[in-house]
Amino acid sequence: MDREPAPPGRRLLLRFGVIAPTIVILVLFSMALSPSTWGAGDPFDCTLRRSLLGPRLGHPFGFDLQGCDLYTRILYGARSSLIVGISVVVLTGAVGVVLGSLVGMRGGWLDALVGQIGDVVLSVPLILAAALVLTFFEDTGELQVVFGLVVLSWPGMTKQVRAEVRSLRSQTYVDSARALGASDLRLLRSHILPNAMWPLLVYSAGFMALAVAAEAILSFLGIGLDLPSISWGSMLSQIRYRVLEHPHLLSPALFLSATVAAFVFLAEALRRASERES
Repeated sequence: MDREPAPPGRRLLLRFGVIAPTIVILVLFSMALSPSTWGAGDPFDCTLRRSLLGPRLGHPFGFDLQGCDLYTRILYGARSSLIVGISVVVLTGAVGVVLGSLVGMRGGWLDALVGQIGDVVLSVPLILAAALVLTFFEDTGELQVVFGLVVLSWPGMTKQVRAEVRSLRSQTYVDSARALGASDLRLLRSHILPNAMWPLLVYSAGFMALAVAAEAILSFLGIGLDLPSISWGSMLSQIRYRVLEHPHLLSPALFLSATVAAFVFLAEALRRASERES
């Protein structure tokens, strides 16, 4: 009888490729959860007499067009970006696990229907479709942006879950549990989903990068987060014609790039380490 495969071992955590981006992500979460701990002040303490001033003591990134401290607003922008990203990943994951498990176990016409709907949704570029969805809202905050991205992102997660469920349901240990009278729900809960979680974790790390980048692009285009929410994308949108004269205004882009890169590198490191462990 085949053994039920075990998840990758603890020595995975010792791999530098996983630890380095994880440290960056933890620092970003710390900044987002407690900006004041990192020396942030009031993000709305702005005065035009400081407009576009460069870095100086106590203000490492200088000031933006409205005379707001860029460092403070970057830290509060991290909160918005991570809230949107995590919310999109969690909600999309919930939809994907439910739908993917259902069609993966049952198959048939429901599988075909969900797959066709998903293909239609995925055929439209995410940013273009999200922009269209958000035009239906008078005001766009974190809730509206999350809703728009979840509505358009569930097919990818659903396909991932479906593929894992269909692969695992034919394993010998699943057949043995089924022969002993286990229901489909019990098979999913006790045998299939626990072993599908690792690939889904890898997918979610990469998807988190996409969600953060999508929010920033939407806000940059003026259809993402509205005030009083602070977004790295909207900060960059305000300075796009002044970057050459005031390069310090690009500092939000550095944090955005570091965030996206950290999740991309984490996903790739987890994937490679998982392959070596398996």
